[in-house]
Amino acid sequence: MSKKALGPSMVRLLVGAGKAAPTPPVGPALGARGVKSMDFCKEFNARTAHLTPGIPVPTVITVQPDRSFTFVTKTPPTSYFLKKAAGIEQGTGKPGHGVAGTVSLKHVYELAKIKATDDHLKHLPLQSIASTIIGSAKTLGIAVVP
Repeated sequence: MSKKALGPSMVRLLVGAGKAAPTPPVGPALGARGVKSMDFCKEFNARTAHLTPGIPVPTVITVQPDRSFTFVTKTPPTSYFLKKAAGIEQGTGKPGHGVAGTVSLKHVYELAKIKATDDHLKHLPLQSIASTIIGSAKTLGIAVVP
């Protein structure tokens, strides 16, 4: 026999804003834990209705042993924002060798202000968040110009 989980389990998903449906990846991830995925989808779509539809929203779902759940939404990934700001679909194939696009330092600080609202980044100064965004830009092959 298998052992039952005693404490809450966490599920991390990347779901498009307003586009949650009980299809993969949401359905299988929650169904395996006994949660009704349609309940999550309705609540998630209502909570992300103010965002542009389709923006990827990282979500952490905590499933309790009694099959109830709570979830926390975070800001979209940095790479998504950088690609939108640079006007590209995907990064370069060889980071550090080719340049796929450019963003200004002003864009970087605007992104840092958006990312600073996340709970796990609230304790960091804006300059530190901006430097991590610049690192992500280099990884994508996006040049940061002053």
